[in-house]
Amino acid sequence: MSGDDFTEPLLAGVDEAGRGPLAGPVVAAAVILGGARPPGLNDSKQLSARRREQLFEAIMTEAAAVGVGMASVIEIDRLNILQASLLAMQRALAALPLAPRTVWVDGTHRPHCPYPVTALIGGDAKLPAISAASIIAKVTRDRIMLELEREDPRFGFARHKGYPTPDHLAALARHGASSAHRRSFAPVRRVLNMATP
Repeated sequence: MSGDDFTEPLLAGVDEAGRGPLAGPVVAAAVILGGARPPGLNDSKQLSARRREQLFEAIMTEAAAVGVGMASVIEIDRLNILQASLLAMQRALAALPLAPRTVWVDGTHRPHCPYPVTALIGGDAKLPAISAASIIAKVTRDRIMLELEREDPRFGFARHKGYPTPDHLAALARHGASSAHRRSFAPVRRVLNMATP
């Protein structure tokens, strides 16, 4: 890995959000920053919700290209969460209005795509384009979870975004699984098995 790799103007950073939750889609983003460098780019998990929203708007306005892809709850249950995450990444790359020359992905797994792909552990804190992708993916997914909350307020998706918090698990036990829940995930599967006579 050389410094030149990171200065390639058509470098696309890719990251996903939502591998751990019990509900909602997994969302991926691909970002080609070009010459844009919104100040304060970092791993989305290290930023406040307000700062993520601010950077989301800056990236969408200033970046050379942004693509977003997702895999649905049905696809997660059918494929498993890793394969669904890679599918979401493929879709994000396919949604880019500009073809990248190189692709850098956070983590250890690489999606299939027609470009050279490098996996970079901790990339969301090391490479600005991946940081930007992590922010786009996280904010996009959080907005989806807020919409799910409006459609079905019983589970508190706006608070925990589908993660297995104590109040989410309690709501799951009380109400059963909704169509937004991932049936292949153990806590949801347990609730469904308990409901089966």
